Amino acid sequence: MSLNDYKHTLTIPTRWYDNDVYGHVNNVQYYAFFDTIINEYLINTGGLDILNGDAIGLCAESQCKFTAALVFPEAVSAGLRVGHLGKSSVKYEIGLYGADQTPAATGWFVHVFVDRASRRPVPIPDPIRGALEAIAV
Repeated sequence: MSLNDYKHTLTIPTRWYDNDVYGHVNNVQYYAFFDTIINEYLINTGGLDILNGDAIGLCAESQCKFTAALVFPEAVSAGLRVGHLGKSSVKYEIGLYGADQTPAATGWFVHVFVDRASRRPVPIPDPIRGALEAIAV
């Protein structure tokens, strides 16, 4: 897959801190990049209120397949699309690409939307659902 296969993209700079002693971006940072593109999209396009909204998304599952190393100060080109949209959950598909546009990692991430107070599943709020439908495949 290429970056063009994703409906939303974001450039994420790496930081010196992201590199590990082996000289490449540590694997845990890839999940931070997943979180970054997902939440940037939900906040800016779907209107997610991370501080005061009644519904919040909690990660229920995630998976990442590493295929190439990223290295600081390389910028990451992240791609996002929705592979499945349910009543209260969404499965995102994410791709991370290095400077040469070859895939460094691909994966998925499942959010379940829950009531902030009770932590019980709730329907995805309409503005967020609309934003998710716009990037669904």
